[in-house]
Amino acid sequence: MSQSTPLPFPQSEGNTPVFQPARQELEVEFAEQFGKLQGKFVYCSNVAELAIQLNKLSALMNWEHIYCKEEVWKKILKENQFYNTSFTDLATCHAAITGCELLVARTGTIVLSSAGESGRTASVYAPVHICIAHTSQLVYDIKDALLQLKEKYAGKFPSLISFASGPSRTADIEKTLVTGVHGPKEVYCFLVEA
Repeated sequence: MSQSTPLPFPQSEGNTPVFQPARQELEVEFAEQFGKLQGKFVYCSNVAELAIQLNKLSALMNWEHIYCKEEVWKKILKENQFYNTSFTDLATCHAAITGCELLVARTGTIVLSSAGESGRTASVYAPVHICIAHTSQLVYDIKDALLQLKEKYAGKFPSLISFASGPSRTADIEKTLVTGVHGPKEVYCFLVEA
């Protein structure tokens, strides 16, 4: 029979969080951290305001072709007079709209999975990724996100869970930071009060 070896330093085993708890509202924390990572954040008090803000952004950026595969967002946007309701195919789009699993406030991260209708490609293939989330999807830390996903999927995790923190960027070429090489050049997060 084997016996476990006692821990030499039991207080060092990570029973307390490394990061301090949030000092401000999660919406504000997420917006600040997401902005630091070159993400563009828009707060909307309801879905009507979401459609208005998306219409303004689409007109400003001259986006004629917007991809959205998720029926729930297509329906909500159409009902709220989002003018670009053609929701073209992914290969020819200027931007793609997706939902997400969660938003991590401390790191400004969007948690995506292959379980949604958008699958694996919409958030990385389009030149611009527009993520729409509700305030109820905010968590403070990555640990909280993983615990919620574990509970939600009860051990049957999607084949892909990704953590996206702003636009794609790399410094592989002569240590110069370049955005949009392996994914979207711009990432927007529209947070809707829920």
